[in-house]
Amino acid sequence: METALAIPPDPHRAAFFDVDNTVMQGASLFHLALGLHRREFFGTREIVGAAWKQAYFRIVGVEDPDHVAGARTSALAFIKGHRVEELEELGEEIFEEAMAERIWPGTRALAQLHLDQGQRVWLVTAAPIEIARIIAHRLGLTGALGTVSEHVDGVYTGKLVGEMLHGAAKGEAVRALAEREGLDLRQCAAYSDSYNDLPMLNLVGDPCVVNPDSRLREHARANGWRVRDYRTGRRAARAGLLVAGLAGAATGGVAAGVAFRRKVR
Repeated sequence: METALAIPPDPHRAAFFDVDNTVMQGASLFHLALGLHRREFFGTREIVGAAWKQAYFRIVGVEDPDHVAGARTSALAFIKGHRVEELEELGEEIFEEAMAERIWPGTRALAQLHLDQGQRVWLVTAAPIEIARIIAHRLGLTGALGTVSEHVDGVYTGKLVGEMLHGAAKGEAVRALAEREGLDLRQCAAYSDSYNDLPMLNLVGDPCVVNPDSRLREHARANGWRVRDYRTGRRAARAGLLVAGLAGAATGGVAAGVAFRRKVR
């Protein structure tokens, strides 16, 4: 016997969530890269560079487009020659190790609210589609849109299919999804922390900024958008944390380098 849903599915309304610093603390690609580094996918110099970008991103709270582009280029190089199923399996492990505990409870509750109202919920991120799908599945969401890496016969080639899902590309992807799924974007919601995601936020009738960078916060206030900030501490304390974070990243990199050299010997 089937049990009737308390609220029937809503065919026209949905919600779209950015991932990095919106759903999850920090950058999902960094956590993936660190997990892959521990499994010897690549060397120490690459992870030190990624650590710098992650520390800057988490403490300053500003997404640098050059950092984003560089990180995605590096990611393509990391996985070139590896099998898709290998990355998917490791992605599941790395989610448990490093990502599950970094999900913002407040954002998770926002997503669940949409699900409880019969709406579909998608992640929309520049991160690799493989890890985006894992996060969406683990959170019980509808699905995910992400950056797609080319693969031939199940092996990554080191090239992208289309472009990185960032900035204007996010807006285009959401619009295409809405047309395909029959959604009314005027009745949909979108959530992000970054000013770079205005193309997505401007598409919907109910934009909400989560843990916003300074430019997005100002834009949200000027336009009467909802603002949710789940971070703790004051911005004044972040400068000290940035120094500490970078020092820790550098120290970790040196230690890893020493261990690597010892292994080679």
